[in-house]
Amino acid sequence: QVQLVESGGGSVQPGGSLRLSCKVSRSLFSLNAMGWYRQAPGKERQLVAFISEGSATNYAGAVKGRFTISTDYANNTVYLQMNTLKPEDTAVYYCHAREVVGSSYMYWGQGTQVTVSS
Repeated sequence: QVQLVESGGGSVQPGGSLRLSCKVSRSLFSLNAMGWYRQAPGKERQLVAFISEGSATNYAGAVKGRFTISTDYANNTVYLQMNTLKPEDTAVYYCHAREVVGSSYMYWGQGTQVTVSS
């Protein structure tokens, strides 16, 4: 089992920045990929960014160039730096981890709210 605890959400004006943190209960070395998803009201959950065990990253087109995913292996933490925030970035952001040990296992955090509004 893996527990994921997000923090860092809040309210910010358009153009502002936030950094989300995801504290992982196990070593990041034991996981195959980490990522961030978001879900806006009335919409499906969608991928924002992920980073694989080889440190390859991938971003949704809507956030590319504005968001950066990174990892801190010493502190078992995954970050999402969000810059130049827009109202359409408003959503609940979820941390996600994937572990492949024979079968594939998915883990989710409880989510943190990000609101971008003037």
